[in-house]
Amino acid sequence: MVSNDKNVATATSGKDVAATRIWIVVAISVFVVLIDQIMKIWVKTSFYMGEDLPITSWWHLKFIENNGMAFGLELWNKIVLTVGRIAAVALFIWFVAKIRKAEGIRTGFFIAVALIIAGAAGNIFDCVFYGKLFSNPMPPGVAVAFPSEGGYAGWFEGRVVDMMYFPLFSFYWPDWVPFVGGQYFEFFQYIFNIADASICIGVGLLLFFYSTDASKAFQLVGKQDKSNGNG
Repeated sequence: MVSNDKNVATATSGKDVAATRIWIVVAISVFVVLIDQIMKIWVKTSFYMGEDLPITSWWHLKFIENNGMAFGLELWNKIVLTVGRIAAVALFIWFVAKIRKAEGIRTGFFIAVALIIAGAAGNIFDCVFYGKLFSNPMPPGVAVAFPSEGGYAGWFEGRVVDMMYFPLFSFYWPDWVPFVGGQYFEFFQYIFNIADASICIGVGLLLFFYSTDASKAFQLVGKQDKSNGNG
């Protein structure tokens, strides 16, 4: 009887842990996506393209858009990139579902994964919907939602809104420096959004604090897949 009671208590505890982890991932993901989208929609409907609003000397809100990856990088075809983002989010959600009951994995690992999911999902909204939902006027015109003439692009072809700009310092390289002598250098020149920051923070947490948890999680998923295959 005592043994059965312990087994029931252990099973109940495992269910509670799994539920808590799922709720943490869902809550963080929803919160980050909401903040990201609120910020993007406000900037897109309040700023003209290229408008720069200094908040401090080292922090500006500067409205730009890009067709590619985080920080304005452009590496692949637009639709391929959007579908890839959706597949990545689906893969991470599947991964969380597989390890939700795993022992020995810290809560911080699930927070890091949630930040990555939220960041990828936030940029997916831009790519999938913004082309249809917003106009794209020439500066100093400001975009409007649900334009009567239709949006500026098709489904899955919208551009990602960026606005966070931190020009912390800048200088000209001395003429004697090879290759870059006389050129202007600015740190940090990339313009990004909250979704990009969420992805970077999540990846940073995994690399520097939760790499062992990630290894355990991947090993567990691998064992589960082998077990299912043998079964």
